[in-house]
Amino acid sequence: MKYKIHTLDLHFLGHENTIAAYLIESGSNLVLVETGPHSTLPVLKAAVKKLGFRMDQIKHVLLSHIHFDHAGAAWALASHATIYVHPAGEKHLIDPTKLYNSAKMIYKDQMEKLWGDMKPIAPAKIHATAHGEKITIGSLVITAWHTPGHAVHHIAWQLGKNLFAGDVAGVRIGNNGIVVPPCPPPDIDVEAWCESIDLMRELRLNALYLTHFGKEIMVKKHLHSLKKRLVKWADWMKPYYEKGATVEEVTPKYMSFVKKELARFDIVGEQYEQYESANPSWMSVAGLMRYWHKKSQKTKF
Repeated sequence: MKYKIHTLDLHFLGHENTIAAYLIESGSNLVLVETGPHSTLPVLKAAVKKLGFRMDQIKHVLLSHIHFDHAGAAWALASHATIYVHPAGEKHLIDPTKLYNSAKMIYKDQMEKLWGDMKPIAPAKIHATAHGEKITIGSLVITAWHTPGHAVHHIAWQLGKNLFAGDVAGVRIGNNGIVVPPCPPPDIDVEAWCESIDLMRELRLNALYLTHFGKEIMVKKHLHSLKKRLVKWADWMKPYYEKGATVEEVTPKYMSFVKKELARFDIVGEQYEQYESANPSWMSVAGLMRYWHKKSQKTKF
């Protein structure tokens, strides 16, 4: 099984090393992992062309999950490709109205600049992928692992000893970057995420391919650090939830906390902006507050 993995930098918001898509080349077969948002589609097209390929040669698109930075341009490739997605994400690709309107409530007049458009995909062009399902494309065999925690509709895709990990393996940018957990609402579940990390560790991988951003070969250390920081940052939020603080009250405090945490590792200036573009810290406040709310509701029964 011979193949090449090409990292495509989508230059989100003009920043390098913020959002990646991956093109797997195996003979005449081209598989795209992640599409990025529709706003970066011209960059994606240019990157594919630079490698000597046409977009319509891509017949298979694997999505880690349906958040806009990972799947926003999927509809634009569906005319010539099958779109592989978690079963819980399928309905939102068929009718993205709820997904789009929900995001618009958050991003308001920044929607077009950040994410571009999102249009429906015909059901016949979507393959809802089961946990552990093996996708055979030519000589490639790619295994889908359902990996909730960041999102209930998250899949990590395994090719040999490589794993295209979406957001479940966190965000790590730059050679000196640390891995941090992206925790936007509504699906953050720390316990499920820790179980997904354990699943990834059991796969005995040689490399993780992170959407944010790039190849990580120190797999054991990376996943250990992610699990530790996920629990730590979630625990940081807990007292604010218990005191009844609002998201608006906590947001500047959490953003300051994250900025100081990154600065401890000399992540400042442009590299800090890359982290914020890939994983806006303000979004994690609502996600973690919602997590603690759901957890408190469960303990009442």
